[in-house]
Amino acid sequence: MAKYKKGESGNPNGRPKGSSNADKLREAIEADIPAIIAAMVTAATEGDTAAAKLLLDRVIPTIRPTNQPAIVDGLLEGTLSDQGLTIIEAMGNGSLTPDQAQQMLSGLASLSKIREVDEIEERLSALEANSNGN
Repeated sequence: MAKYKKGESGNPNGRPKGSSNADKLREAIEADIPAIIAAMVTAATEGDTAAAKLLLDRVIPTIRPTNQPAIVDGLLEGTLSDQGLTIIEAMGNGSLTPDQAQQMLSGLASLSKIREVDEIEERLSALEANSNGN
């Protein structure tokens, strides 16, 4: 049996706002922040790679790869196996990156499962119709 009701804090008074170590550190260096930044910039321009990395990490967002649309000729032709082979061939000739090919093959596998479920539903409906008709 729980001591507290759902949504009710076990410590309603809790830690007072501003009492964390991070808050204390912010207060302690607040007046010196411009000087600290200037020192970091100076260190970075003098070759301190750690200072440069810290500054750049805070100012320039991390570059993330983006996916561009990929057009693969003949992708929608033939069986699912043919389509999978087309994707692998496109990766092999450089038309697709390995990541793009993996995503496309994964999508093709999902489509295969969807088609399988559709076929099972159709067969089941046909069996039920036949058994009700007899």
